[in-house]
Amino acid sequence: MIQPVDRYVHRERLMRGSDQRSGSLFSYVDLESRVRGDHPLRPIREIVNGALSALSADFEAIYAAGIGRPSIPPERLLRALLLQAFYGIRSERQIMERLEYDLLFRWFVGLGVDDASWDQTTFGKNRDRLLAGDVAHKFLAAVLAHPRVKRLLSTEHFSVDGTLIEAWASMKSFRPKDGSGGPPAPGRNGEGDFHGQSRTNDSHESTTDLDARLYRKGPGREAKLCFMGHALMENRHGLVVDACLTKADGHAERIAGLHMIEPRADRPGRITLGADKGYDAVDFVNELRSINVAPHVAAKANGSAIDGRTTRHAAYKASQVIRKRIEEVFGWTKSAAGLRKTRHRGLGRVGWQFTLTMAAYNLIRLPKLLALA
Repeated sequence: MIQPVDRYVHRERLMRGSDQRSGSLFSYVDLESRVRGDHPLRPIREIVNGALSALSADFEAIYAAGIGRPSIPPERLLRALLLQAFYGIRSERQIMERLEYDLLFRWFVGLGVDDASWDQTTFGKNRDRLLAGDVAHKFLAAVLAHPRVKRLLSTEHFSVDGTLIEAWASMKSFRPKDGSGGPPAPGRNGEGDFHGQSRTNDSHESTTDLDARLYRKGPGREAKLCFMGHALMENRHGLVVDACLTKADGHAERIAGLHMIEPRADRPGRITLGADKGYDAVDFVNELRSINVAPHVAAKANGSAIDGRTTRHAAYKASQVIRKRIEEVFGWTKSAAGLRKTRHRGLGRVGWQFTLTMAAYNLIRLPKLLALA
């Protein structure tokens, strides 16, 4: 006779599901139904697909001279690289690993459940084509030109700033240009003693990345081999409207700022440009005024090029408050997107990655902005 307690245990065993895995010959999985309707990637994917459709003619021109078997669609490559920025994935090899088992990633990129993913070396083979076609800048412009995004942008008030992107190069690779100096110590990470040596960009260069420059962010800070990334932000919602990357030097920020704001000054009425004290230089301020741009630059305590003609306006004070939001762009770029130290070498490749990451920043902001619009 089964006791009451035993009968309870017996019933539990009958109700327990099996842990054994059973395969099936056919699997019917609709990726569209697996992604919830309010997922933030849904509006992002809509904007991305619209921007990529606008670049279809550019893709045709880039791949027009190709022969042989069809390539991986560049649209899928770009969607995968955007996911890398969204989720801070360290390498392209890890992107392909996620595409093997992550249904959300497959849905966003455009792969079906049974579609084979590609090898990570495909990114390197196609990056040169996309770099030659300036696809990163065109994609950023196409995102901003999307009808749902364009109405969010300000065409009158902007802010500019720059940030350092650490190069993929060791300080031990920074060696004399004339070939002098002893050979590097043997071993994978050989010892090196640089005390008492004067190393400058005029006399030394990196043997790993010739475009990287030794630069110190400020007094008392360590010097690093790096590049300088620049972003132009519109002040209404803090979206990046232009981006570029240059070699790191003391004049790069002001030169890049003029380069990015000048095309937007060709319109009726005066526009404003907010910036920090690093842009408070007579030549920069005069150049802005000559192209009808109000220089809303933070004034230095001594010897400032900004005077009462600018600071007396309420718009100047508003620009000084809003311009600091551009630090949020760089903060996300370096922390979430993993661009504190680049994974590529050379001004062209690093600049391409930086610009695409700026487009990714805009895209992650859009779901909330579009919901409020």
